[in-house]
Amino acid sequence: MHGTPHVVSDVMTRTVATVDRETSFKEIVRTMQERKVSALPVVEGEGQVVGVVSEADLLPKEEFRDSDPDRHTQLRRLSDLAKAGALTAGELMTSPALTVSPGATLAQAARTMARARVKRLPVVDESGTLRGVVSRADLLKVFLRDDEEMAEEVRREVVSYLFPPPSSSVWTEVRGGVVKLSGHVRDTSLVPVAARLARAVEGVVDVEFDLSAHEPSS
Repeated sequence: MHGTPHVVSDVMTRTVATVDRETSFKEIVRTMQERKVSALPVVEGEGQVVGVVSEADLLPKEEFRDSDPDRHTQLRRLSDLAKAGALTAGELMTSPALTVSPGATLAQAARTMARARVKRLPVVDESGTLRGVVSRADLLKVFLRDDEEMAEEVRREVVSYLFPPPSSSVWTEVRGGVVKLSGHVRDTSLVPVAARLARAVEGVVDVEFDLSAHEPSS
């Protein structure tokens, strides 16, 4: 199948706000507010990503601002206490940064975000140079694809491959992202395969079938 999956470079944001190691705490907050983002890549040199500073990295300064944590809290939250006293991005950042490549599939990026519980990932090339940022919202853009565009892809990439005429007659319809395949097929054992391939088409919400076995006339 050559139509899918789309990759990160298809949906990522290419103009990215960044900070360097020496960027101050206040400037980090200001940049996040102005750019309406929850995290910023920390770069050095020619744009190599060395870390990420997020809202979660900034919050300990407020949390511990007027408190005197007990010994148990100090031992349990050493990292947060260190960040509470941090002044620059280099001291605040999470490093090494969790990143994704431009050629990663949207599914791979989504799994990485889910496992790490992050909302955004820096996109870096083989040298570690920043090329963009991909967010949860970017990954959801595929669900805005036109129904007929998806239907044509399913016809081309799934139906014509698994159920070629004249031995099968299958009609493809997509409404609201839901694919419906109906008609007659020679080999019903291929239906689960068709379901898996159709669901792999970017933007597909679900797949329904109304297919029956059809033995070609002799």
